[in-house]
Amino acid sequence: MVAVLQEERQALSELDLDGIMGSAYNKTSLCDTLESSNPAEMDEECRGLLEAAKRLNEVNRQVRNLISANVAARLEALTGRGALYRAPGAPAAYAYAGARG
Repeated sequence: MVAVLQEERQALSELDLDGIMGSAYNKTSLCDTLESSNPAEMDEECRGLLEAAKRLNEVNRQVRNLISANVAARLEALTGRGALYRAPGAPAAYAYAGARG
């Protein structure tokens, strides 16, 4: 899972849609496999890898949100209109990611 998440991060940085979609498929497949595991039977190394995967997934989620916010800002600049779906007074998606430290 860690390797797949690292591949996803690379695909995100290159805006490689095929790589992003392949990573999404691989993550889903691995999650299905991990679901059948008993957490009580996992050793310390497995738990550590799962925690690392959780952190990497969160970072990748924030990167996806930053890309989305950047595209939205560019589209707003081109059209001269604000986002259609943003709630009034809601912070931009990137504001949340940056505030998490």
